[in-house]
Amino acid sequence: MVATLDTFARVPRVLRLNVAGHPVDWVSWQEAVCLYARDIVIWTMGDAILHLRGGHNRLDGSQSEMDVHSIIACNGKVVPSAIGYPPLTNQALFGRDLNLCLYCGGQFSDAELTRDHVIPISKGGQDRWLNVVAACKRCNHFKGSRLLEDTNLELRALPYVPNFSEYLALTNSGRILADQMDFLRKSFSSNSRLLEA
Repeated sequence: MVATLDTFARVPRVLRLNVAGHPVDWVSWQEAVCLYARDIVIWTMGDAILHLRGGHNRLDGSQSEMDVHSIIACNGKVVPSAIGYPPLTNQALFGRDLNLCLYCGGQFSDAELTRDHVIPISKGGQDRWLNVVAACKRCNHFKGSRLLEDTNLELRALPYVPNFSEYLALTNSGRILADQMDFLRKSFSSNSRLLEA
């Protein structure tokens, strides 16, 4: 089969781990090839997702080849997360809440959801994982800048901070290979709603 640009566009991202085996980030297959070529990849897991052939050796005519695996561990320092919590984005928030409005319980697309502050910012609430939930536009508009006790709304689930493995799953949802998800799922917290998905 001849590889085309479309073929390469469909190659899933590679899960990069540190030397201790902790998830670090998602990298493109091109970035993974660079890590392999720099001899930074120290071990791999999962299936080979891409087989590449390089040029021919001028001296003996042999052709270089490389398999890119779905999970790669790279050499280097094990640096604890400097930010403490994963960044709060709507994509990750809506994924954490399984695209449900946590007030009415309806299932919605990302475009139909909003970020609602349980304790409104106008009342001292903060824009943090523990104070935000996915809400449909109707419920968010109804709640407005009121506290829950001033409405007839109730939370269907409590907000929580996803750990870094959950965050990586949330930010690459729909494109995660089974072996990558199995690896990440082992590190999900016990209260993760992703275990229900």
